[in-house]
Amino acid sequence: MTLEHRAFLYRGQEEFLRVAVPFLRDGARAGDAVVAVVCEPVLGALRDALADAAGLVRFFDAEEFYRHPVRTLEQYQQLVKAMAARRVRALAEPVWQGWDAREMVEWARYESLINVVFGDVDARALCSYDRAVLPEEVIDHARRTHPLLLEGGVTVRNGRYTDPVAFGEECDRARRVGRPAGADYLPIRSDDLNPLRAFVGERAVRYGLPEGSARNLVTAANEVAANALAYGCPPVGLWLWRDGRKVVCEVGDHGLWRPRPDPLTGFVPPGSALERGFGLWTVRLLVDLVELRTDWDGTYVRLYIG
Repeated sequence: MTLEHRAFLYRGQEEFLRVAVPFLRDGARAGDAVVAVVCEPVLGALRDALADAAGLVRFFDAEEFYRHPVRTLEQYQQLVKAMAARRVRALAEPVWQGWDAREMVEWARYESLINVVFGDVDARALCSYDRAVLPEEVIDHARRTHPLLLEGGVTVRNGRYTDPVAFGEECDRARRVGRPAGADYLPIRSDDLNPLRAFVGERAVRYGLPEGSARNLVTAANEVAANALAYGCPPVGLWLWRDGRKVVCEVGDHGLWRPRPDPLTGFVPPGSALERGFGLWTVRLLVDLVELRTDWDGTYVRLYIG
């Protein structure tokens, strides 16, 4: 058996419970490892409706679980490993509120990556989307990132499903490339990265980052710069600026990444058969968002953190 990944398009709590409760109860009766990751007040309603299956369903608050796409992938990977002897049945409702446009795209990419990271896992995943409240852009993402659709009580093969690599390429093409003329700049000319760490740390605090976030940015920038020095071509430089509620740090060199990275680089968790870009995976865990661009003018890694 392999992953069954369905988008459940519904309207309102009544329709949600009418489908979700039997989905979870059937899994509990079959001896599956059953997980529900949803927000309040639906989380409480599910607990009440499944009181007869107490102890057989693990409940998680989606507000806590869905905070960072790469970390969420890692959390699901840990759950799957812990339940390895049993079939997994998961009901999940990602959190779509509170993200900017770039972050929204990364959460859509996350849904697409589920098909790669867990493609050979014996699991049934039902990802719910409330059409009564979510913007059409999010519903469109759901139709692009799930091989199956459940709508109006009927499950169908999704003709609009897009291969994760192709979907990732579309996400990357939507990125903004330019940087502000007044961005702080530091040339990186040697393997001694102490000046870089001091530069990033001082400016991160000046731009208003909390101490922990500033430390994470310093560590991430150090990792990216070390890779640029080891594998890229000079000149190597670092730019740093503020963009709304985010601090942005970009490291660039004049080398071309060969072979060119594909859109899964740094997203697939360590331990997966498709793992690639372990260093970039670590960097993605440290910051809110990473953008990677490699072209005729060099390789650039952009870090966003708020």
